[in-house]
Amino acid sequence: MTSGDLDSLKRAAALKAITFVCDGMVIGLGTGSTAKHMVIALGDKVRNGVRLAGVPTSQETAALARQSGIPLIDSQDRWEIDLAIDGADQVDPNFNLIKGGGGALLKEKIVTASAKQFIVMVDHTKQVPVLGGSVPLPIEVIPFGWGNTSRAIQALTKSRVTVREQNGIPFKTEAGHLIVDVHIDRIDRPGELEAALSLIPGVVETGLFVGRTNVLIVGTPQGVHTLHVPRK
Repeated sequence: MTSGDLDSLKRAAALKAITFVCDGMVIGLGTGSTAKHMVIALGDKVRNGVRLAGVPTSQETAALARQSGIPLIDSQDRWEIDLAIDGADQVDPNFNLIKGGGGALLKEKIVTASAKQFIVMVDHTKQVPVLGGSVPLPIEVIPFGWGNTSRAIQALTKSRVTVREQNGIPFKTEAGHLIVDVHIDRIDRPGELEAALSLIPGVVETGLFVGRTNVLIVGTPQGVHTLHVPRK
């Protein structure tokens, strides 16, 4: 499947996701390739008279939202977010996620936690039987003592840990933090790992999103599927 084919599946999933949007809502606007389609489509809704306001999860998303005509709420306000919509790097059968490939995981988790509902939209290649493997787990850490923090993460996960770089220098998040990527073969207990990682001094946030959503929209070659979290 070509990148163009995958992009069309992402767009199809995004168009389905915005059918959950109602007039007057405050929307958490995700970051990434699928979220771009969602923001552009929401702009079309605004131009057609639908009243919306957005809370962006990155400067990139904020710029696209403004360009699309979506009014934004100041990031320092206390939000009442009706619905957050975002993509994911991986999703397992219980709708646990790995996010943060684009480096916006901290803002994404803050917005997700503030929303009454969180909808995830992906193409079918992001569905996996277990998290990990081909996609590293991003962890946002403060720069001070990051080497020690990285070693503690490595000791906990028994996995290779690398600092993310961009153009040969350490990547900095919008909050001024670093991201270390954990190359872990499989994450069998994502909730336990998320909790353990959060206890390491220097860890700001992890890219594990556990129990955050109950609606998954998947773009597939056979069409768009709307799935609901399996009952325990």
